[in-house]
Amino acid sequence: VQLQASGGGLVQAGGSLRLSCTASGSIFSFNSMGWYRQAPGKQRELVAAITRGSRIDYADFAKGRFAISRDSTKNTVYLQMNSLVPEDTGVYYCNINVGRFVPTDYWGQGTQVTVSS
Repeated sequence: VQLQASGGGLVQAGGSLRLSCTASGSIFSFNSMGWYRQAPGKQRELVAAITRGSRIDYADFAKGRFAISRDSTKNTVYLQMNSLVPEDTGVYYCNINVGRFVPTDYWGQGTQVTVSS
């Protein structure tokens, strides 16, 4: 399983970014895809995830500002981030959970998001 993420960058507070992540390989039995982030000195945390059945979970800080979506024809998940604040700065990691009997997480390489004040 491979994940290729893109779309990070530098943006001013109040701006927007759109992250993309395309999965390839043995993902037939995927359970969910999503985004996590890690700020300097902090633990990695969930941003948003979407399940195979299209159930969506958001972290509280993402509700109302971020939107996750999935294009199943492209095996791609998107994260639209609006109204960004400096606290959103961090490395954003794409995640896919695969496997019906032994669920396994796979991670993308991470993409830097920097929000300037």
